[in-house]
Amino acid sequence: MRGRSTRNRSAAALTCIAALGALTAGCRNDTAPAWEYPELGTTLSSLSRDLDERCGPTATPAGCAKHLDALTVPTERAFGEVLDHKLLDVRTVAAMNDLDRAREQRFTAGREARSRQEPHYLPFRRAVAAEELAYQRLITELERLRTAPPPADGTDPV
Repeated sequence: MRGRSTRNRSAAALTCIAALGALTAGCRNDTAPAWEYPELGTTLSSLSRDLDERCGPTATPAGCAKHLDALTVPTERAFGEVLDHKLLDVRTVAAMNDLDRAREQRFTAGREARSRQEPHYLPFRRAVAAEELAYQRLITELERLRTAPPPADGTDPV
């Protein structure tokens, strides 16, 4: 009986050592979720598609302006995801500030166009185009953040 318990203990000890070895080898950050942030990618794709479809070359400035207002919620969602993942950098903040300035200029030009009762008022058209461009720059910056690999590809030991 004594021989069996020694063999069982030896087998248990080997199993324990193998398990500890596997745990030690597996304690790397390479099991973390993909660093490409798929939910942010989905949001950015949707935002880009909406911008292209609704403010394309055939859209009127007034129609495009209405659609730009509708992009506020998905833009804030994308920016929130960037904050959640701690991806924020100076270039992204600058792009967001540019968008805010362009939006404010569009609002001002839109009020002026309405007061003049001139829907194709040149400053309004320019302001709409500037905001559309600011959205494109912001999407580009957020996509850059999303696809940039983390330092050491996130595979450093924990």
